[in-house]
Amino acid sequence: MKKGVLIVLLSALVGGLTAFAVVKNTDMSEKMTVVSTDGSQYRTVNLSLSDYPDFTYAAESAVDAVVYVKVVAKDVTIGAPNSIFDFFFGYGGTPQEREKVGSGSGVIIRPDGYIVTNNHVVEGATDIQVTLNNNKTFDAKLIGTDPATDVAIIKIEAEGLPVIPFGDSDKLRLGEWVLAIGSPYDLRSTITAGIVSAKGRSMPNYDGEFKIESFIQTDAAVNPGNSGGALVDKKGNLVGVNTAIISQTGSYTGYSFAIPSNMVKKVAEDLIDFGSVKRAVLGITMQPITDKIYKELKLSSFDGVYITEVLSGSAADQAGVKKGDILIAVDSIKVRNAAAVQEAVNSFRPGDEAELTVIRDGKEKVLDVKFKSTMVDNGSVDEEGAVAFYGAKLKEAGKDKLEALNLDRGVEIVSVGPGKIMDAGVPEGFVILYVNDQPVSKPQDVMNIVKKSKRAVFIEGVTSYGKPSYFGFGVE
Repeated sequence: MKKGVLIVLLSALVGGLTAFAVVKNTDMSEKMTVVSTDGSQYRTVNLSLSDYPDFTYAAESAVDAVVYVKVVAKDVTIGAPNSIFDFFFGYGGTPQEREKVGSGSGVIIRPDGYIVTNNHVVEGATDIQVTLNNNKTFDAKLIGTDPATDVAIIKIEAEGLPVIPFGDSDKLRLGEWVLAIGSPYDLRSTITAGIVSAKGRSMPNYDGEFKIESFIQTDAAVNPGNSGGALVDKKGNLVGVNTAIISQTGSYTGYSFAIPSNMVKKVAEDLIDFGSVKRAVLGITMQPITDKIYKELKLSSFDGVYITEVLSGSAADQAGVKKGDILIAVDSIKVRNAAAVQEAVNSFRPGDEAELTVIRDGKEKVLDVKFKSTMVDNGSVDEEGAVAFYGAKLKEAGKDKLEALNLDRGVEIVSVGPGKIMDAGVPEGFVILYVNDQPVSKPQDVMNIVKKSKRAVFIEGVTSYGKPSYFGFGVE
């Protein structure tokens, strides 16, 4: 009897040890199983502890390189009339100057004090202060801005600062974990986590300004004050600069957007090295691939863009791109939509060479392209009679336009592309009335006056909705 009990105990012990050994030595690579219940299938995934996201390294290594940016701007307003005489004769009161204080975030990208932030954070600033994570405060100077990408560079006088290395935003994958670091609502060095929700996002542009947008969309919480802060991956690399949210309340509602690091890096280097962005231009107009285009051309995918126009003399024209081509890649970078095309082209400088992959007559074709800085030479005339003017196109304002704005003459800016006009923030539809205090009525008037200008050009006119406005720029 005792012998039988002993045998049972030994058998149980051996069985338990065997089961433990089997479990211990099971290949952990076989993590995915499919289980069927009531005719439906679902997946169960067994993850080891190493598969769960650990943000401690990324957070601790990046937080010291994200700074708080305080901005002071001066706003001049006209007070109430000083007397009844001023009131009846339309004179304003005494000019009153007041300070507006704003804040945002920034990312140290060089140990000698160069910091990237958003253009909208520092726009119009008269004073900029930067506070590091260790609470040291420095006065900063503005190095350069690029409104088209909403990137700006500021600098403080310091050495040996911590930096966040640039990552490759093109390699980000949907669902990948990222961290947003900044100072929302003056809560310094706040870190939030989320995943990459989408890539290549653009947002509606209601003001008509030229924009280059191919945002990384995440669900990491971003609020006012996060603008200009860092978006980092699990390795602590900078993959984006937080810039915007979509919200009906002004606060985070689940979506945030960041400028891709590859775009930020190129713009930042240009601003630091040259003081302005050396922007390449391809010279095409494009549209998404519709069902009609997909069926007519018998395409295998909706990825890419349909080229509706190739500008004469442009880089695309000289490369052999034709109207009706489907552009699917720029230098081996696949482009799914217009925003992705803009992002890819923006990574090059004028004079750079690349390969364009297009679909033509059902076959892929690779074309060599050399990018240009402007679509056409200044002063040249296109097939529609528009005159090229520092990246924009001019036409004599039409009768309907003049009547709508109650004008008797003027020169309309019918399109705006990369160049001095775009850099000055001038929207399409602007009507030029005076150039250097001289009235103009046709494009050639503008060109003749500009040719005589030795240092700068000052332009006065009205916007497409009748608001008097002016702008200026230097001439080479």
